[in-house]
Amino acid sequence: MKNIERNVYLSNVEVEEALHTFLEKVMGINKEDSLEDIEVINSLGRITGKAVFAKYSSPNYNAAAMDGIAIEARKTYGATEAHPIKLKLNEDFIYIDTGDPIVHPYNAVIMIEDVININKETIQIISAAAPWQHIRPIGEDIVANEMIIPSHHQIRPIDIGALLSGGITSIKVFKKPKVAIIPTGTEIIEPGQKMEVGSIIESNSRVFEGLVYELGGQPNRYLPIPDDYDLLKAKLLEAVMENDIVIINAGSSAGREDYTSSLIKELGEVLIHGIATKPGKPTILGIIKDKPVIGIPGYPVSGFFVFETFVQPLINSFLGQKEERVKEVEAIIAKRIVSSLQYKEFVRIKLGKVGDRLIATPLSRGAGVTMSLVRADGTLVIPQNSEGVEAGEKVKIKLLKDMEQIENTLVSIGSHDLIMDIISNRMQKSYDKHFLSSAHVGSMGGIMALKRGETHIAPIHLLDTNTGEYNISYAKRYLPNEKLALIKGVKRIQGFMVPKGNPKDIKDFKDLTRKDIIFVNRQRGAGTRILVDYQLEKFGINGDEIVGYDREMTTHMAVAAAITSGTADVGVGVYSAAKAMDLDFIPIGEEHYDFLILVEYLENELTNAFLEVIRFQDFKEELLTMGGYGVEGIGDIIYIE
Repeated sequence: MKNIERNVYLSNVEVEEALHTFLEKVMGINKEDSLEDIEVINSLGRITGKAVFAKYSSPNYNAAAMDGIAIEARKTYGATEAHPIKLKLNEDFIYIDTGDPIVHPYNAVIMIEDVININKETIQIISAAAPWQHIRPIGEDIVANEMIIPSHHQIRPIDIGALLSGGITSIKVFKKPKVAIIPTGTEIIEPGQKMEVGSIIESNSRVFEGLVYELGGQPNRYLPIPDDYDLLKAKLLEAVMENDIVIINAGSSAGREDYTSSLIKELGEVLIHGIATKPGKPTILGIIKDKPVIGIPGYPVSGFFVFETFVQPLINSFLGQKEERVKEVEAIIAKRIVSSLQYKEFVRIKLGKVGDRLIATPLSRGAGVTMSLVRADGTLVIPQNSEGVEAGEKVKIKLLKDMEQIENTLVSIGSHDLIMDIISNRMQKSYDKHFLSSAHVGSMGGIMALKRGETHIAPIHLLDTNTGEYNISYAKRYLPNEKLALIKGVKRIQGFMVPKGNPKDIKDFKDLTRKDIIFVNRQRGAGTRILVDYQLEKFGINGDEIVGYDREMTTHMAVAAAITSGTADVGVGVYSAAKAMDLDFIPIGEEHYDFLILVEYLENELTNAFLEVIRFQDFKEELLTMGGYGVEGIGDIIYIE
């Protein structure tokens, strides 16, 4: 056997420095493609390598939201207690259950408890139905071509449901790193073997095996190897060839039979031997054939500490994963929540730290909206017998994500555009621990959120109908005492979104008053809604003249989905949404979609990451490929005096 000199420690490095040195070296090595395709149904706990976008809308048909009857809304107009209306089965209505498709010509559902039975063929109603009441529209939960989950996201059970609902059956994930675990020592025996004086039952490797499984790796535990240099060398070379990471347990100290350091030095490179901590001082960090090798001390407490400190972040880095801790935090609720006295309610929450305040923004509370669970950072529990919480009230939030991620999130509240998903994914992909949270409440909602100190940036596209100027006059009017800046975004084309071929020959706003045209609108306060109302005023049109004027959607994609589903003939939105849903587009005009921000947040590290992303040339090229965007001056900053 080779004559081995007694080991000496090469260093006494601080833990943080040792970890940084080790990870930097390992991640700097060129590795083979780290992604693989797997079926969604087998993806629980895996980490996405790329953002995943919906193939289909969910629901992909207009569905009854209640048990009751499907009717044509127009046949119920004028119904009152004094003047009830009688309806005939299969002539005026059909019975329908929750989840059943709504088929032509029906466009509303009346709950069964609001129906008065006259006989088997006849019912009576005493109040009119509004078009599309108690109907889940196509795309209420998920809209085709919208992002379901971003890259570097650990897939949860609820994500699998959302992916499948969006028509996704396979995804790209980071490969599970194969982790070799080699227990060493002449004195160790396997559990169940005969115990003798000097024998130690080997258990550390089983602990490591479980931890690797828990972290998402693939453990490969070898049989114990006695303290023999040549046997250890052969097994170490075998493990390096078969695995991505190698753990050698015991043999890392300075004893006569502690060979790990010498073996790594002979076969590769010892980066660090000895860290400034107790327990765990004899830790060895090295590289053999471009594979990380960790020598872990044999004492169980030391072994667990070293695994947690060095192996866990190494596995996480292979998986593109960030460690998460679950706990409860106190936050300020951004919006009043009204709750029933009858129920204990769980409200999904989006969190963001603005200044020194943690802001909790409620997400959609609909029972069928799976995406609110996917996007949630935490949960607010409203107890039974409570009427809810008021805006500005401090509440306890049960975290679903790591607090570090939430604190490193740039909060965006305001107008919706597809580019927000793209920016979010690029920030998460390109900047470690930098995230973007985007809530869609319309341009005016964004300005009010900025005024209340609930957001870092507010995407807006507000037309001053007196001057024809976008955004600046609104900022001055509603935030007169604040130091503001406008980060220039994109010029985008707004227009009519209509089915392929424009079957109803829609040309301008005057066509919206036709009785054969059903319109779908945006919510009050949205920049697009302001544009629509401005144009209607120019044409002398009252909203009451337009069928569907009061039907509101919160995003451009939701408007496009309504048109695709056939529940509307036309809506106003951006070209990119029309293109994504394969609709025809009739331009109305160009507008400015910018980002309003307080000057004090311009030097924020998260804001800088946001600015870098939107200024990247390949980001601009991606927008130009999507169509409907102008990118000249994007990322420029205008200070508002």
